[in-house]
Amino acid sequence: MTPILYSFRRCPYAMRARLAITLSQTRVELREIILRDKPAAMLAASPKGTVPVLVIGDEVIEESLDIMKWALADHPLGALSDKDAELIALNDGPFKSALDRTKYATRFPGTDPNAEREKGCAFIATLEARLSGPWLGGDTASLVDYAILPFIRQFANTDATWFAEQPYPRVQKWLGDFLASPLFQSIMNKYERWDELSPSEPVYFPSNP
Repeated sequence: MTPILYSFRRCPYAMRARLAITLSQTRVELREIILRDKPAAMLAASPKGTVPVLVIGDEVIEESLDIMKWALADHPLGALSDKDAELIALNDGPFKSALDRTKYATRFPGTDPNAEREKGCAFIATLEARLSGPWLGGDTASLVDYAILPFIRQFANTDATWFAEQPYPRVQKWLGDFLASPLFQSIMNKYERWDELSPSEPVYFPSNP
């Protein structure tokens, strides 16, 4: 049975899953959803109602990092050191909190988006110091790069002009190279919304055979 991936194109967590699945060339049925109108089938599998969700028979994987680890379990890129895990935890915790409060300040009454952006910059500075080569691990990309890059993209997009003027040349190049890569372009293809009420031919990802 082909695994089913519920995804939303612009969600950085869902980007993680699509990146890992593409890198491993694991074939899944892609079900592109709209977050404001979540399909009953997805909610039945994962009541928390966030993407990505991977359904493999009776097994459900609800966390994006776990989907990455599943897809890359037998892939050289799947290795994750303690240092990498700590960096991802910083990304998913304090940095994501600052990102949300920068990008969606009106959702958090009393929040100062400029102060939150400065908190986000502290993490960017950590990445800048870590980038001794083209990737966080040096010459070769790994899971940690692809777990973090979608969120850096979102942070940079809150004000692209401002971000380009900041003193983070290594991060800017790292992000720019990623955004220009065929890998990123391939995971950002647009797909029609999956409609459980009007079934059509399955959409397979990375691509239809």
